[in-house]
Amino acid sequence: MTRKLLFPLLAMVVVLISCSDETTVFEENDDNLVVEQDASVLENSLNFEDSGVLDFYPDQSASSNYAREGEEQAGDYPLSLVAQINPPSYSGAENLTASHIHLVNDYVYVSYNTAEDDYAGAMDIIYVGDPYQPRVTSRLYYTNADINSIKYENGFVYAAGGVDAEQSATADANSFLAKIPVANGRFNTDAGISYAFQEGFNATDVALTNAGVYVTSGKDGYIRLYDKSSLEMINEAAFQDLRSLAINNDKIAVLDASYGVRVLNSDFSQASDIAISGDFREADKRTLDYYGELIVVAEGQDGAGVYNAATGNLVQRLEIPISPENVEQGDIVTNAAAFNENVLLMANGGAGLCLSENDNGVDLVGIIALDGSINYVETKEDYIFAASGRGGLQIIKMNKPSQSLEESCVDTSRYSGSSNLTVASNQNLGYNGSNRFNSITVEGQLLLCGTWTVRNDVKVDKEAAFDMRGTLIVGRNSDRKDVIVEENAILRIEGDFAIYGNLILKKGASLEFLGDANRAYITGTVTQEEGATVTGEFNDMNNRF
Repeated sequence: MTRKLLFPLLAMVVVLISCSDETTVFEENDDNLVVEQDASVLENSLNFEDSGVLDFYPDQSASSNYAREGEEQAGDYPLSLVAQINPPSYSGAENLTASHIHLVNDYVYVSYNTAEDDYAGAMDIIYVGDPYQPRVTSRLYYTNADINSIKYENGFVYAAGGVDAEQSATADANSFLAKIPVANGRFNTDAGISYAFQEGFNATDVALTNAGVYVTSGKDGYIRLYDKSSLEMINEAAFQDLRSLAINNDKIAVLDASYGVRVLNSDFSQASDIAISGDFREADKRTLDYYGELIVVAEGQDGAGVYNAATGNLVQRLEIPISPENVEQGDIVTNAAAFNENVLLMANGGAGLCLSENDNGVDLVGIIALDGSINYVETKEDYIFAASGRGGLQIIKMNKPSQSLEESCVDTSRYSGSSNLTVASNQNLGYNGSNRFNSITVEGQLLLCGTWTVRNDVKVDKEAAFDMRGTLIVGRNSDRKDVIVEENAILRIEGDFAIYGNLILKKGASLEFLGDANRAYITGTVTQEEGATVTGEFNDMNNRF
């Protein structure tokens, strides 16, 4: 059954619902659907307090990060926290948390639901085209519905959620799919919202392909395929308790909490299955994701299972690596797992966000140093999005080096060494890579090509030279650090230069920007002593020069 609902922001809306040859008229109060009109509310949703360099919690058992003598080595994955998005909040819905994320080009589409018994939700559109200045461009509140999953394509958001059908004049089932117009990064509810309803306690996931819109619903629900344009149902199949779906070419994998993974053909006939006795619980979020011929499944207290999609065999069991003190055991669960190329991320609740890499087997890199319980993770391209309960949505940039940058630095060697990089006065060194440092001190000459984060100070000593091509990020807002260029020293930048702290150019020091695509993002102050110069073209993003 398909519904077309129009919501011009009036006190009452008349809704025409067509079913077969019957037409019934309902009245729907538009107070249940509200577009945020206050720009200050959207602006204040952004939190930059902890923005900057992200590290991993220290783990002496991760031997790959430590030299034999115990010195900490420079780590891979120079992550940075772009911002935190405080979850929407309104009367009766003070405990919303991010439930799903979809990144398309420069925009992130976020859905929110509530763990409370009542139904309440919201959706955000967030611009991340500039990783230093993200902004929430639009917010839509659903005061009577959970929004559990979200996708965007060609000017429309497709949202799956749940509503109390007994309290709704329009819904004949709890699970629904909404098709919402979007223009220029903003919800356009005046253009009309299309709805389709299906059986099941709550719609749990949505996916888009050329064939249409796939929606799963849990607790005696269905997987359904809808036409993208009309939302007319094309096909359906009943299952006991669907939580998530993932699509790989012509195969559709669904996570049925009553059984495990069921791999379906395009006509919903079953191709294969994987029996899993995992910790799926009652109505908890659990996900699955494809990585080539592998399927990774979030299995609660059992961590994540990696399975061969064709044979159903368990390839590897990924246990939750830590059990923090003062965290209830029931909150140490893997709720979601997702691949980004060869990187696997696991949202482990009170045990944090775990990053591993798949290279002839999945090996732990570490636990990303984020606060709060991590309840959901999504990753795509150069971004990681982690939902941390009431802490909001955390937007993380992976800072992957571009291939063209790596090719331009072919004469340099890959960096492998101490996290405290020191270049002696008689040294002329050049490295490429993507690493996170504790500190950098240059007394001679250094060329770095790639992406680099530094959690403490960077110092270019007297008459030394430091050239950087790519991205260099120093400090974080909650722990600000300095870049100090001493007397007659030179710092050359080609790319992005971010300091969560201060830039100090001593007497006769030079800061040179090479090329015409440079950006300088400095949250503190810029100090130029006598004779210090700044030359070249760059975007001074915070007007500090």
